[in-house]
Amino acid sequence: MKVTGARNEPFSAMRRRALAQAGAQVRGGSPVDSVEILGISEAEMTPAVGAAVQGLLGEIDDLRGEVSRLKGRLAEVEDLADRDALTPLLNRRAFLRELGRIRTFAQRYGSPASLVYFDLDDLKGVNDRLGHAAGDAALKAVAERLQQHVRESDIVGRMGGDEFAVILAQADRATAEAKAASLARAIEAEPLKFGEWSAPLHISWGVREITQDAEPEALVTDADQAMYAQKRQRKSA
Repeated sequence: MKVTGARNEPFSAMRRRALAQAGAQVRGGSPVDSVEILGISEAEMTPAVGAAVQGLLGEIDDLRGEVSRLKGRLAEVEDLADRDALTPLLNRRAFLRELGRIRTFAQRYGSPASLVYFDLDDLKGVNDRLGHAAGDAALKAVAERLQQHVRESDIVGRMGGDEFAVILAQADRATAEAKAASLARAIEAEPLKFGEWSAPLHISWGVREITQDAEPEALVTDADQAMYAQKRQRKSA
């Protein structure tokens, strides 16, 4: 038996919800006079069919909610996979991915960008004298001070152990070297406090301008070598 008379309220409510959520199709320019819900016209909507459609729409709503929750959880997992285990910075894998992206952008638009590589001096000595908890506190302090003194457009990562890196957008080599020196001063400005113990932090750094002729790993290697050159120079001075 087909429904041809006045529309009951449950069906009207279901029709409005379907129009908003299920992509209902309208014929004749009026969503009131002739509506199809999931391919079924209002004239064909018997009470039994209406109940079945209502149940199906409810299941669709549940599936949408589940998909939304799964997408949110996937985003959380992806973010965790990109984060360093100790600090709030990007890990090496994620940092190299961002370095490749910035390299492509610089190549396409001709905008300068530079990579700065940092090394926390004598972390092994801190670990040996005071334990790994103190060493972790030193690494966290470096990470926090780097983040506090860069722009939102810059990217900071921990490359492993006592080494960190920063991608400076819109920065040629000279600009990057000046910024690297400023970041080193910011890190060294305050001593690290761990319980009753306090000691200065010392940092070495090297700069490599990001160019299209080098892959991300090669850029990191060059900046790392520049950092070690500075470290050797400071020790021999």
